[in-house]
Amino acid sequence: MTAAPLHPLASPLATDADPSATGGRRIGVLLSHGFTGQPASMKPWAEALAEKGYAVEVPRLPGHGTTWQDLNTRTWDDWYAELRAAHDRLAARTDAVVAAGLSMGGALVLRLAADTPSLSGVVVVNPAVATKRLDVKLLPVLKHVVPSFPGIANDIKKPGVEEHGYTRTPLKAAHSMMRAWGPLVADLPRIKVPLLYLRSTVDHVVDEASEPIITGGVSGEVSVVRLPESYHVATLDNDLPTIVEESAAFVARVTS
Repeated sequence: MTAAPLHPLASPLATDADPSATGGRRIGVLLSHGFTGQPASMKPWAEALAEKGYAVEVPRLPGHGTTWQDLNTRTWDDWYAELRAAHDRLAARTDAVVAAGLSMGGALVLRLAADTPSLSGVVVVNPAVATKRLDVKLLPVLKHVVPSFPGIANDIKKPGVEEHGYTRTPLKAAHSMMRAWGPLVADLPRIKVPLLYLRSTVDHVVDEASEPIITGGVSGEVSVVRLPESYHVATLDNDLPTIVEESAAFVARVTS
């Protein structure tokens, strides 16, 4: 079986810390992209944090940055294993780690936080752990009949910006993601570290069902920041400066 071709922007990103810029400590930030996306959606945020002296790690989740058919052969366990490996690499070269994620990446870093008490904090942007969509109930059957639905990529308000995500949504992979939501929601109380929750005012991909579940479910302190000028992929949208500013301040505070 030949490997699927890799998108030219889909390579992972890793940088080292500059402790002289962060109070003498080596601080790391792990950033996870979302479902059907790829590292390109996180790199502007990651690069801005790297400029502030933070070590960053942006993994490419298996099946992403290749083809949607490739993604349809992967599962939540594959994505989480890659995120865990990236966390371990980052933790080995830093003194403290904060995990951040967009959309499904937000759910993955919440899972990581529930399983990893040593994290210093969590940042999520438009995360999904639930949905009001009724067709989701049909996924267990539909995934065997229909391989994909129309894609969810490029929900961006800023003109001329490209997420470089898939044009189709693979249903077997989507079902695997959604099956992980229940166990994650049950384990949210295990998250005792601070949470920064960044939410777009208009999001055409993730509905409002997840916010009260997450903000009311975790045990640690929660800060909510609205992103009024962005759609779902806010990390590439008009509110990126707000995301960078708020997350950098949060990281500095929770790792001090």
